[in-house]
Amino acid sequence: MDHSRVPVLEALEAFRRRGDVVYGPPGHKQGRGADPRVVEIVGEGVFASDVLSLNGLDDRRQSQGVISRAEELMADAVGADRAFFSTCGSSLSVRAAMLAVAGPGEKLLISRNSHKSVVGAVIVNGVQPVWVHPRFDPERHLAHPPEPDNVRRALDAHPDAKGMLLITPTDWGSCADIRGVARVCHDRDVPLIVDEAWGAHLPFHPDLPSWGMDADADLVVTSVHKMGGAVEQSSVFHLQGDRVSPEVLKQREDLLGTTSASSLVYATLDGWRRQMVEQGHDLLDAALRRSARVREALGVLPGLDLLGPEVVREGLTAELDPLKVTIDVRGLGISGMQAAEWLRTHCHVDIGSSDACRVSAQLTHADDDHTERVLIDSLRRLVERADSLGRRPEVRLPAAGELELEQAMLPRDAFFAAVEHVPADKAAGRIAAEMISPYPPGVPVVAPGEVVTPAVVDYLRSGVAAGMLVPDAADPSLETFRVTAA
Repeated sequence: MDHSRVPVLEALEAFRRRGDVVYGPPGHKQGRGADPRVVEIVGEGVFASDVLSLNGLDDRRQSQGVISRAEELMADAVGADRAFFSTCGSSLSVRAAMLAVAGPGEKLLISRNSHKSVVGAVIVNGVQPVWVHPRFDPERHLAHPPEPDNVRRALDAHPDAKGMLLITPTDWGSCADIRGVARVCHDRDVPLIVDEAWGAHLPFHPDLPSWGMDADADLVVTSVHKMGGAVEQSSVFHLQGDRVSPEVLKQREDLLGTTSASSLVYATLDGWRRQMVEQGHDLLDAALRRSARVREALGVLPGLDLLGPEVVREGLTAELDPLKVTIDVRGLGISGMQAAEWLRTHCHVDIGSSDACRVSAQLTHADDDHTERVLIDSLRRLVERADSLGRRPEVRLPAAGELELEQAMLPRDAFFAAVEHVPADKAAGRIAAEMISPYPPGVPVVAPGEVVTPAVVDYLRSGVAAGMLVPDAADPSLETFRVTAA
């Protein structure tokens, strides 16, 4: 296929060249009605490129197939049979993917280290989750993706499960053995969905971890805005084989997706695909060399412990994305939350993820010598100033297994049940009616329907006291918990 072509961008260029006068949405009329004070900040191009797909980029019959041709090019670029663009982010894409495999009341195997959007999908879709717990790394207090044997045991116990949802890479860069999990699923003739939100770049360089389509996954969802070059909310479904019907997937996405898809998302997805096909190997090659230099520079700083190749072994993780620079800062006597706050306040550096133990900085093809120096210099300053940060209350981290809570009710039933709010010291033993997700990275410690334990209450309460954010909790202070009524 001719990957120099960019159907969406070409249609947008043609729209501008024609000078069409629009008597429909968007109401700002390609920026003519936008507040000049807004235009001054976001730029004229944002509004000029905000065009309806129908009666804008294409006519009402979609006779030129602008979006479908762009999707065909995307599929060809990454080795998929089909690709579908989504402008609502992978939070919605994963929900649609799950619905394409399992309906209300049906079982679906799901990695328990899923983002809150997956648990939200379980609530909305009415799917019965069979949690497959990640491999817990007690030394680093880190969850790595489940291994094929974990999935095999879950399928043995639940032979009526309709498929498996695997999350890889994690927010910290750990990657699953996708091919091994796919083999287990396909031996039972059930599909494997991979939530590869952090992996849009993986198809374009051989030294990166395995790409889901290459590793025999049936359906892969990527967030191109995370590690790629498209704007926020840019997501793509990638499909191969016949275990998931493209017709069903498209119907489910249409059920959940917006009817006002953003041309900005479509255009940047289209342009990013062309960039990666034409230049991706060289761009990512430079990013990998940059990551190696950053790791070497940070590896000699006292008190910093980088997540590296030592975790790539049986019982931990299958692969590691080197563009995720994950750094344990406990050796400095501080938490990851403290480190992230200090870097933002004193160095104007915004770290991608942080928790009680670590911070993580993502490098992409967009980084350059300047951003490389800023990251190294800022972390060097953090090491030098760590003693002055002061000490916060200690986060009481749960031991291995203490995050594997009993599922006493279906998440949907618990979420919509009659509820009450109980003081934190009365929450243990009660069934949660809410998600409690430290953010970032947004993986629920407690999901609706799970039995709250003393260890989890202790962890969350001490975490909040130390600066942990739990924005989805009914009471973000966690002085009270939302539980099902007794």
